[in-house]
Amino acid sequence: MKLSITTFEGAEAGSVELSDEIFALEPRADILQRVVRWQLAKRQAGTHKTLGRSEINRTKKKLYKQKGTGGARHGAASAPQFRGGGRAFGPVVRSHAHDLPKKVRALGLKHALSAKAKEQQLIVVDQATLSEAKTKALKETFSKRGLANVLIVDGAAVDANFALAARNIPNVDVLPVQGINVYDILRRDSLVLTKAAVEALEARFK
Repeated sequence: MKLSITTFEGAEAGSVELSDEIFALEPRADILQRVVRWQLAKRQAGTHKTLGRSEINRTKKKLYKQKGTGGARHGAASAPQFRGGGRAFGPVVRSHAHDLPKKVRALGLKHALSAKAKEQQLIVVDQATLSEAKTKALKETFSKRGLANVLIVDGAAVDANFALAARNIPNVDVLPVQGINVYDILRRDSLVLTKAAVEALEARFK
């Protein structure tokens, strides 16, 4: 598929031929859901923790004698049924990550890119650079292009001035091409790729 290349100001800067194997697939929601779920599970902290009965700092002495009281038979006061006792089957520190085949991860990225192309929310620009890091000027440029909720993906390295100017604008993410991922693509309305990013993606999936 052929797509026009523009500048951030909206001027024409040529065209680019995008690979149909990356940008023209029929998006599958099931693959996208699997990859997003894998991403979010992997980054979940898993640091939740409660104290079990063996970790409660209470006396282990038997509360009262086994027989003759007319009540239930109890041992230590750290048992879960007592106020101040341990939590039964409470959460423990663990990893929520699960495996996902590399081929599915790669396919998920292709489908996310294809989804943006199909919805005409994919923009290719010649470069994402600024002579000076001015947030106000960049915000005005985005407003003129109608980019209110956008992910911008550059080549191997992001221009320092551009990154500084964009980092204080809400709903705008700037990533190098190595950091491109399905979740960030889908959570923004528009996807902006530089020429360098397109070349790097096509080389990656070749």
